[in-house]
Amino acid sequence: MKQAVNDQDGELDFESMRRAPVQRTELQTRSTMMMFGRKTKLTVVLVLALQASACALIKKQEAPRETYEISAPQSFSGLRASTGSQILVKLPTSLDAINSARIIVRPSPRVITYLEGAQWSDTVPKMVQSKLVEAFENSASTGATAKPGDGLVIDYQLVSDIRRFEVINRQANIEISIKLLADGSGKVVETKIFEVTAGASSETADGYVNAFDQAFDQLSRDIIRWVLSRA
Repeated sequence: MKQAVNDQDGELDFESMRRAPVQRTELQTRSTMMMFGRKTKLTVVLVLALQASACALIKKQEAPRETYEISAPQSFSGLRASTGSQILVKLPTSLDAINSARIIVRPSPRVITYLEGAQWSDTVPKMVQSKLVEAFENSASTGATAKPGDGLVIDYQLVSDIRRFEVINRQANIEISIKLLADGSGKVVETKIFEVTAGASSETADGYVNAFDQAFDQLSRDIIRWVLSRA
């Protein structure tokens, strides 16, 4: 390091030596503060950018949905047959799009949308199972009808798959494939596909649900008559 020398007597200039490190320290401090300032500004910019992106990703909150359910038929005055057999109604299978509480409305055969502002009281398979048991009970045409876990001695099982439960072309369309299974042997007595449609009075949740009600009323009656003729 170059030493500071007094011009008059050749002595070392200790005052200059003391000031030199101070000057370097001040320069280093200023440089550090400038770098810190640049980093702070960059951080603020990044935070603002992330906040803007997060706001853009936040979806608009959906309004609460009205909850609906289909009705089981109450009167079976025209039903002539009956059986002492006890029937087990298993939970129907379905595609994931149907296995939800959303009401399906198809704008075209290959496109699935869900009705805004409305939903079923349960997933479609659970609702159909519950209402089908209720329909059998209301008909008073079997020894007993139950769901798995009810503890009955079963004679026949209804094993079903819901293929369609949707609105298309302003019509409620329900299609279910059902196997009547002898519980003791495991043999399939018969398989039948049931399909019913009913027109909606309006393109609203109430109009569509009323159409589903009409379709399920007819569907459950057809299923009960078929079971009574085979069990």
